Amino acid sequence: MQNKIFPCVVGLGYVGLPVFTRLQKKFTTVGFDINKTRITTLKKKIDINKEFNSKELKLINNSYLSHNEKDISDCNFYIVTVPTPLKKNNTPDLKPLFKASQLISKNLKKGDIVVFESTVYPGTSEILIRNYFEKNKEFKEGKNFWVGYSPERVNPGDKIHSIDKTAKILAFNTKSTKVRKKFIKIYKSITSKLHITNSIKDAETAKVIENIQRDLNIALMNDIYLFSKKMKLNYENIIKLASTKWNFLKFSPGLVGGHCLPVDPYYLYYIAKKNNISLKTVLAGRQVNSSMEGFIFNEIKKKIIRIKKIKKKPCILISGITYKNNVADIRNSLPLKIFLNLKKIFKNINAYDYMCDDSTAKKYNILKKLEKKSNYDLIVFLVNHKKNKKIYDYAKKNKINIFDPFKFY
Repeated sequence: MQNKIFPCVVGLGYVGLPVFTRLQKKFTTVGFDINKTRITTLKKKIDINKEFNSKELKLINNSYLSHNEKDISDCNFYIVTVPTPLKKNNTPDLKPLFKASQLISKNLKKGDIVVFESTVYPGTSEILIRNYFEKNKEFKEGKNFWVGYSPERVNPGDKIHSIDKTAKILAFNTKSTKVRKKFIKIYKSITSKLHITNSIKDAETAKVIENIQRDLNIALMNDIYLFSKKMKLNYENIIKLASTKWNFLKFSPGLVGGHCLPVDPYYLYYIAKKNNISLKTVLAGRQVNSSMEGFIFNEIKKKIIRIKKIKKKPCILISGITYKNNVADIRNSLPLKIFLNLKKIFKNINAYDYMCDDSTAKKYNILKKLEKKSNYDLIVFLVNHKKNKKIYDYAKKNKINIFDPFKFY
């Protein structure tokens, strides 16, 4: 087993890039991604996700970025951070994980370590070991190579809870002191707040329930929000009053999107169903949170129709298209879906989002600069981006109709 650790991060998205930038401070590290454009832009010190600036993307310790499979062959510690989305029927889509495992299996050497960070259902790591790494009869996990699991806890757009300040689970099972030291040495360079367990399945389960719990709590607030609107009650005052109790949990209603909350409940539900286990609450949050898209769409539609009674061709602006505040990600974005559906009905409707990357803006015809705010008859705020407050203040000052359903400003 090699003494020198040579890590490789497979997948340089929202999860992989923070891992890579931390690792390269102490190790010569390879950052690998199959997306050639992603590698090219990162080499130019540009992160289209806007999570890192050019200074933070400077390569150090002879580290390098590549989309060439040959460049990872000498690595001996692989960290897999590829996405795990859903198929159209809401079942797990593990293709990116299968491809990453296949890639590593081609380069796997005796003594190597592989750690998965992608969100999965319990038992997935075992499947990957069996189907990819142990296909070669010379390799046996726990004997001449090792696999671990460390669920990602990256929160895009959050500069306070950065990866180095966030507690991280690290799961592996070995009695070898040498191997244990290598696992810990790598992950201590990512964060000092490590929680070690010898159960990979427990760690896989812990990851999915973290997001399911949040999804359910937001769903409850969305339910109360909808109830309050339909009963013509003051939601803000209701929450203010309820919050006077010491153990009331403060969650906010909103449009739940992104790669985690709308996805993870289905991963747990899938494996439970496969094992004939009935989970009664896991998908309840999904039903409520998904319904918010239709509710907000109809609320905007009503307001536009009301304005049309005064002005035949009102100009509408949707401010905020990404899935949440201060991020560039549009995956599973409900604001984007609302905008696209409104466009089918109303002609004079624009979307503005300065956080979007250029290709996304071009694809969906989204404005990245807002020059003539006074042209609009209604401005709708669906995402709480930091700079949107100026637009809100301008609209209020100039008596432009505002719809801010979740009281961002």
